[in-house]
Order: sequence, then C-alpha cells, then structure tokens
Amino acid sequence: MPGSPPSTGRRIAIVGGGPAGLTAAGELVKSGHDVTIFEALHQPGGVLVYGIPEFRLPKKIVDQEVGRLQQAGVKIECNVVIGRTYTIPELRARFDAVFIANGAGLPVFMGVPGENLKGVYSANEYLTRVNLMAAYEFPQSDTPVLLGKRVAVIGGGNVAMDSARTARRLGADTSTIVYRRTRQEMPARAEEVRHAGQEGIRFEMLAAPVEVLGNPQRWVTGLKCVRMQLGAPDASGRRSPTPIPDSAFTMECDVVVVAVGTRANPLLTATCPDLKLDRRGNIVVDATGMTSLPGVFAGGDIVRGAATVILAMGDGKRAAGAIDRYLASAPRQ
Repeated sequence: MPGSPPSTGRRIAIVGGGPAGLTAAGELVKSGHDVTIFEALHQPGGVLVYGIPEFRLPKKIVDQEVGRLQQAGVKIECNVVIGRTYTIPELRARFDAVFIANGAGLPVFMGVPGENLKGVYSANEYLTRVNLMAAYEFPQSDTPVLLGKRVAVIGGGNVAMDSARTARRLGADTSTIVYRRTRQEMPARAEEVRHAGQEGIRFEMLAAPVEVLGNPQRWVTGLKCVRMQLGAPDASGRRSPTPIPDSAFTMECDVVVVAVGTRANPLLTATCPDLKLDRRGNIVVDATGMTSLPGVFAGGDIVRGAATVILAMGDGKRAAGAIDRYLASAPRQ
C-alpha cells in the first residue's frame, strides 16, 4: 500500500489477537516486517471482543482497528489453536521470530460442592458467549446462554462487575455480587463499582459461597454462603477474611457466574517443554521480553498473570522493539 515501509524480508508470528498481539503487530508492520497473527477464536480482538461487554467497548471500534492493521499488511489467521493446530517449535521453524501473547484465559473455580451443576458459568464462558454470539442484542439474537432471573456473581473484580451488569441487560430481575471482603477491599475500579450500583446491582459483602444448591434435575436453585469477618492482613496486605461460626445462609438464584480469576492455559506450553515457566504456569521472560527459547518472545497476561488491557498493550509495544533489535543482529532463516 502507498507509504508502506520497505520490506525487511523478515517473518514474525504472533500468537494471540488480543491487546498485546495487536499492538505488537501494528508496531512490527510499520518496521517493514511480514507479520502473521494466529488467533484461536473466530475473530481477532481477544479480551477486547470476548471479555469487555459491548456497553463498555463497542465491537465496531475493535473491528475498525483490526481493519487498519490488515490494510497495513498484517495477516490474521483465525481458528488456529497453538498447541493443537501448530506448536511453538513449528512456528519458530517457519518464522524469524515469535511473540506469544495468548493471555491467561483458563478460569479458576471455587472448588465447592455443586459447582458442576447446570447454570454455573465461569465468567470467561459467560462473557464470551454473550460477546461473540451477540447476546447483547437480546432479544433479537438467539444466543445459547441461560437468561437467569436471579443471577449471583462471585468475585469483586472488574470482570465480576461486567458479568453482573451484563446479566441485568439480559433481563435478570436481580443480579448480585457476592464478595468475601468489604467494598473497600474490592479490586474492581471504583467507577465500575459505582456504575454497577447505579444500575441496580446488589452487593452481598462479607459472604463466601460454600456450596451451589440444585434440584433433582441438577439445575441451580441457590447458593449457600457463610458470613465472613476481616482479620489480620494476608500476604498481599489486605485483611484476610475468616468465616463466622454458625452464620450460614442461602441465596436463591438460578444462574451462578464465577469470577474469581484466571490463570495460564497449559495447552500451548505443554507442547513446548523447553519453554521456561514460573510456579503459576506463566512464561518467564528476560528484560527484553525474550523467553528461554532464542527468538521467541512473550508478553501480556501469559507473562504477568491476569492484568489490564493497557499493561498488555505496553508489553506488545516493548516486545515489538525488542524483536526489531533482535532481528537486526540475528541471521536470516
């Protein structure tokens, strides 16, 4: 296209079409490199399209940005699962460098009885179904997601707020945040908590689920919780919640959304045993963003754990610079 930089002849594979991967692609293509993004889902954008609700970030904005990258020459291959379709060693054999930016999308569950009942979602699945299958256009869109009338969302982060607010938009009569600490300890941004309250989201503070209740047909009917009190600070500096004896109570609900965090999905790393990981399963990188494999870089949530979009984008920008410098001195394949 007009104004394009001269080609360097170097080919770079980016694993994941989320904030880190898209940012890195935009920087690298401006340097004249041949960039291909491999995305596991059927459309690029990562958490920008499957995690953040439409009411916070309209999909058309992400589509426009992706379109600009493609016009600049970035190639995007969707429905490609690295670890199944290809492995990292296979990509490294084909490309001059690889940037891993597949996020940390494996949901964490509570480990309580009844968590496998029908009507229990991880926040990842819940928001992905709503976002990628256009349930936000309800009732025009016929999306396979349960439209609960009484929804309980477990957790106190931004994803929990997104899930609770989404449930209200899908017609829930009540949408309740269940959190084991107080509002002051909530990790969600203050404005997200405020917006949730303005939209009628209920808050059940100092409460911890101990069992998901169901009927004989194994559909969710309620959530058994215990009251909590805050004790001494834990390792993170926040006061640690402890259960109050004989304080159990039951909330009636028909859908439970578990939003207590995510961790690294081992699908990719299991097929690349030489890739060094930390104890949480995240990829270890050096100061430049390079992994234990020469020419293979990583950034975003797969390195730092679940964090923010802006941090992932920063990782992508830094990785692009590091890859550019690496290719300047690396022999051609």
